[in-house]
Amino acid sequence: MAGVAVLGGRLALNYLKDASSLLEVRELGGALVREVKLPSLGTVGGPSGLADDDEAYFTFESYTTPREIYSMSMKTGRLDLFAKLNVPVDPSAYVVEQVFFPSKDGTKVSMFLVHRKDLKRDGKSRAILYGYGGFQVSETPYFSALLYPWLEEGGVWAVVNLRGGGEYGEEWHKGGMLLKKQNTFDDFLAAARWLSKEKVTSADRLAIYGGSNGGLLVGAAMTQDPKPFSAVLCAVPLLDMVRYHLFGSGRTWIGEYGSASDPKQFEALRAYSPYHAVKKGTAYPATLLLSADSDDRVDPMHARKFAAALQAATTGGPVLLRIERNAGHGGADMVKASVETRADEYAFVLAHTKGN
Repeated sequence: MAGVAVLGGRLALNYLKDASSLLEVRELGGALVREVKLPSLGTVGGPSGLADDDEAYFTFESYTTPREIYSMSMKTGRLDLFAKLNVPVDPSAYVVEQVFFPSKDGTKVSMFLVHRKDLKRDGKSRAILYGYGGFQVSETPYFSALLYPWLEEGGVWAVVNLRGGGEYGEEWHKGGMLLKKQNTFDDFLAAARWLSKEKVTSADRLAIYGGSNGGLLVGAAMTQDPKPFSAVLCAVPLLDMVRYHLFGSGRTWIGEYGSASDPKQFEALRAYSPYHAVKKGTAYPATLLLSADSDDRVDPMHARKFAAALQAATTGGPVLLRIERNAGHGGADMVKASVETRADEYAFVLAHTKGN
């Protein structure tokens, strides 16, 4: 349940179903009045309004729909577009689809794909696979104009709903934390392999991307199996999982990851810790590590140590380290700097994946 309110004498219920919003109107006794037809797969905020007022409001957005505000009659169900954001891109050429695939242990995992409507499934399109998978964070559809330079180049943007997140409730979260954290990485690697198997892309055209806990994700994925992708964007990452709790805000995440002070948890952490998994003579994908010199949440030592270890070990692509100056965990606070960061990321991926 993402939200509930009494509006116009009825219940407005906002659910999360397969990582996308489902909006219902019910009588106060629970009887279903209607399911609200939404524009597409997307994310609803609200609804909100007054308990005795027929008019309610909610927001909607998706990867191809900038945020909109709708007014809704609780009595009749009539929807009217109240306001919308105007953005300098044209999303009409693109579509969002949702796919499902099995993970290593057979668990069904969902993933969103954003791409041109005329995408050919011939394995020749570049793709970026993004994931997070932790702290009960739900990766639901959202609009970002920063995706469109990639989409306009013919690229596919893929977002996978990994165990450790909150998309399917607390059990889904628990299935990717502490001693079960490896499930998160298995889900992500399964997603990468599925994209090639189904010819959405191919290994030499696929990049993976994650930040913070997602940086741990892509670090673990590339050290466990570097073959399903050819480029890695690893931002403000956790990578030394044996010592992470000693730096920055690390001690506050022991409930999620565990601690090396506990023997069983140490074994699990050491087994997947990306820094400790680097092996000399391995052909790792081209890797761009991004960090910030004033990050007090995830200490930049993670990115620095991992970059040095990879540079000394890899026989594969280049390993670059980008440190944003005068910035914290969320990156620079100026739009110009944020745009430059994303431009560097896209340029790196385009340089180290095969073109059409």
